Amino acid sequence: MSETSSQSQSPPEDSIGRYFLDIWSQNSKTLSLRASSGTESAFEEEREESPTALDTVKSSGGFSVVGADKLSLTYPNDQLHGHDVGVVQANCPAPSKRLVYYFEISVKHAGVKGQIAIGFTTSAFRLRRQPGWEANSCGYHGDDGRLYRGHGKGDVFGPPYTAGDTVGGGINYATEEFFFTKNGVVIGSVYKDVKGPVYPTVAVHSQNEEVSVNFGQDPFVFDLKAYEAEQRTKQQIKIENTSIPQNASYGIVRSYLQHYGYEETLKLFDIDGRNTMPPISVIPENGDSEEDSMSMYALKQRNTVRRLIKSGNIDETFSTLQKWYPQIVQDHTSAICFMLHCQKFIELIRGGKLEEAILYGRSEFDKFKDLSGFDELDCAALLAYEDPSGSSVGYLLSESQRELVADAVNAMILSTNPKMTDVTSCKQSRLERLIRQVTACFLEKRSLNGDQGEAFQLSQILNSATK
Repeated sequence: MSETSSQSQSPPEDSIGRYFLDIWSQNSKTLSLRASSGTESAFEEEREESPTALDTVKSSGGFSVVGADKLSLTYPNDQLHGHDVGVVQANCPAPSKRLVYYFEISVKHAGVKGQIAIGFTTSAFRLRRQPGWEANSCGYHGDDGRLYRGHGKGDVFGPPYTAGDTVGGGINYATEEFFFTKNGVVIGSVYKDVKGPVYPTVAVHSQNEEVSVNFGQDPFVFDLKAYEAEQRTKQQIKIENTSIPQNASYGIVRSYLQHYGYEETLKLFDIDGRNTMPPISVIPENGDSEEDSMSMYALKQRNTVRRLIKSGNIDETFSTLQKWYPQIVQDHTSAICFMLHCQKFIELIRGGKLEEAILYGRSEFDKFKDLSGFDELDCAALLAYEDPSGSSVGYLLSESQRELVADAVNAMILSTNPKMTDVTSCKQSRLERLIRQVTACFLEKRSLNGDQGEAFQLSQILNSATK
């Protein structure tokens, strides 16, 4: 049976079309929100509340005084005994779904004894004890430069600090460590053995001690961006030092080109592989020759259809599918037909043919009202804007939208292969399945770390690798 005469095959399940329709819906929600918020970054930190001031509700028995700005702390009286510590936490825990959190204090006056401390404590911490004196707390103390972690005896850590010094405390979620700085220089780090949310904490303990706190409202003395860049570089080096056989990485990329029907690019890729020293074999060595054969199915035809969609020629796409793979478009209410009709509507908007787009929408969209997810897609919203390209739904006019529809049709053509036993393999290439597995492993690792650390962002890793 020829590849273009597989009309006798039973229509594939519409699960493929619905799969890509769900992707469209998810993209719509994400990109519309990004457009409306004016955010263009593809790898923002997950939104969390961050400390902005000292907590004036929970007190340490009146031993210290928080300034009216809620960013300064003084110890006005004589201490009567060792438990008269003036401790104040931030007004919320340190955000945890990021690479690094950091804050600083500036010592205005060292007071009588210079018993100032900076650190992190939990919500259950007793606010009459120095950070680090109690379990589930950590503190770097100014009078002796020691680091205290859960008991009254500190470890040798760094230099003492006094009036005029700026000291910082941070959390490196990638390495699971607390780290501390003095006057812009990292003093050291220690394993973060405190579980759960922690609060940035400041303590004063002798008369006339005074500190001001910077939660990021002013520039830090410490170059936080450079530190973050250094940490990302270390992560990138670990990735680059992971050895992958050349033919394995080559095979993964080649399978991607096969899966999506990039015929010309595949030919050039194979030529380049044969010209390497030594040449890279195009014959699979991992037992996946059958899957490779599946990915080669109708390569030329899939490339032709992809070109039509990417050029915005949806009428010709329908005609070509009707000629080569009529089973794909025979159900006029299927998800894949809906996506193609939506793309036709979008192309009319792109071409400035608004009246034609309205007539087309009226004639074609009514039959899809019972389709799950129909109401969630917003291509009709393009009509509401004088300049739709700059609107919250402007992404529909992008090349990525054409790519999505082309990917969906590509998967449908792959599913018509008479030898196909599992249509779910048509939805994604091996490369994408590998990325999903890596993402799942990363999420599991973050879960084991108390759901702390930044989310896995492939685009961020790739962006770091190019710098």
